[in-house]
Amino acid sequence: MNENSNSPALVPAPRTIEDLPGHFTLGAETAILAPANLVDEARRLQQVLRASIGFDLPITHPNVRSTPAALRDATSNNAEAGEGIDLALDASLNEEAYTLNVGPHRVEITGGSPTGVGHGVSTLLRMFPAEVFRASPISEGPWTLPCVSITDQPTFQWRALMIDVARHFMPKRELFRAIDLMALLQFNVMHLHLTDDQGWRVQIEGYPRLEEVASWRAESQIGPAWTTEHDGRPHGGIYSQDDLRELVAYAAARNISIMPEVDLPGHMEAAIAAYPNFGTSRTPTAVRTKWGISTNVLNLDPDTINFVREVVTQVADIFPFEYFSIGGDECPTEGWANDTGTQERKTELGIDTDRGIQAWYTKMVADMLRERGRRIVAWDEVLEGELDEDVVILSWRGMRGAEVGVARGLDVIACPTYHSYFDYRQSESPDEPVPVGVPVTLEQVYAFNPIPAGEPLKPWRGKVIGGQANLWSEFMNTSRSLDFAAFPRAAALAEVLWSGPGGDFEDFMGRLPALLERLDVLGVEYRPLDGPLPWQKRPGIPGSEGDMIAHKMWITRETENLKIDPR
Repeated sequence: MNENSNSPALVPAPRTIEDLPGHFTLGAETAILAPANLVDEARRLQQVLRASIGFDLPITHPNVRSTPAALRDATSNNAEAGEGIDLALDASLNEEAYTLNVGPHRVEITGGSPTGVGHGVSTLLRMFPAEVFRASPISEGPWTLPCVSITDQPTFQWRALMIDVARHFMPKRELFRAIDLMALLQFNVMHLHLTDDQGWRVQIEGYPRLEEVASWRAESQIGPAWTTEHDGRPHGGIYSQDDLRELVAYAAARNISIMPEVDLPGHMEAAIAAYPNFGTSRTPTAVRTKWGISTNVLNLDPDTINFVREVVTQVADIFPFEYFSIGGDECPTEGWANDTGTQERKTELGIDTDRGIQAWYTKMVADMLRERGRRIVAWDEVLEGELDEDVVILSWRGMRGAEVGVARGLDVIACPTYHSYFDYRQSESPDEPVPVGVPVTLEQVYAFNPIPAGEPLKPWRGKVIGGQANLWSEFMNTSRSLDFAAFPRAAALAEVLWSGPGGDFEDFMGRLPALLERLDVLGVEYRPLDGPLPWQKRPGIPGSEGDMIAHKMWITRETENLKIDPR
């Protein structure tokens, strides 16, 4: 960051920013000018500013529109048309691109679509003093912005955070808050992990025991899978279908799509606890209280397949997003091998091997969703079988899944553990709470490149659609612990995915305090740069630490079955 620059310190950094003389001052007479197709973006801006500043900021139809050129020319930008914030569309821009021009009397945000305008609104809000993010006015201002000209668009199409609500349920209000924070940093996808062995979080009509049984567990394990201590406290929660529709609408108004994940055919023990006939054990069980991987997976009975079809249909009706995750990770074959009924059905269905059962499930659901105009997203384990060309791969065990996926012509989302697992510890310090995995430091996140260094760009261009961070919640049981795990690492990832990899980390660190000031005002309990605060530590809870060499050796072993040609 240039110390002599008048430009605001923005994260993520825009593509270009030009300093101009003068300042724009928001006043009681300022209006938001927006056509009807930009009303969501105008209302979001209005609501934030009205709450913190107290000005009404009426939304009006634009009668006089300054051109970007006029706005860039501070001398010609005058108050004759009335001071205002002008939102507009320009079909010549890419869908997520925008220009933001601040003159002494007017601000103009022009986007290639409402989404692009929404990104411009996010940037504009970050330019205001931090107090603009308060819920009520406590200051009289003045509310000023430096005059600048910004042109901007994202590097990657997919910029996501995955939030695991299955291991630890998050009240709906906390998901609204997470969406607001994501919009501020110009993420565009929330990946919502709704089901797992330890909890089922979505209401499904016709299957009441999912709510009565699968949505809660008797207690939760303290520490990683190898420990035995539990907290003795029941934990649970479920979202109604209308709750989730409300969440989808709230996110859409902030230019964020929500991708649901129903993990199958493994990680299904919560559902099997509700309906034991769906599992390979075929005996009553309880919702799993331990972390780790269960061998009790979905069988191939007709009732089980009908259940999967009904779940996928209802969840797809709730979430209109083009992408739907079926998980597909960590599904052991032992349950299938030991279940007579599954072996008989395997033969009837013409499945050659036990591992082939997972590929069969993947294809069945993919075909279902394709008929609805959807694409499935799955963790990289599904690459062990044949896949249709429209499947999208989440490469989490390093970048081998990305390499194999690209070579097979599949779209890929990069999220390797050592760059994007935000449940992993943030330093080598023993003060880190529940020190899991290898350190994923702020600098390590910022060094992430979704296209591996040294790879020829051509085969990867257009196939790696982006990246995401994964917030697995075994050790995040409150919104406070989620804040600690996510921020400020989410800011580093946001800049990598928006501005592009290979940025200057020191420059980023020079701009980061301005964002942290805004997070303070918003009440986000992020991890301080110099380490956890006393109440952010969790002494006495063991972790599962590893070093990078051993971790990458594990990844190599885990992915040795991923072949360019799976046959």
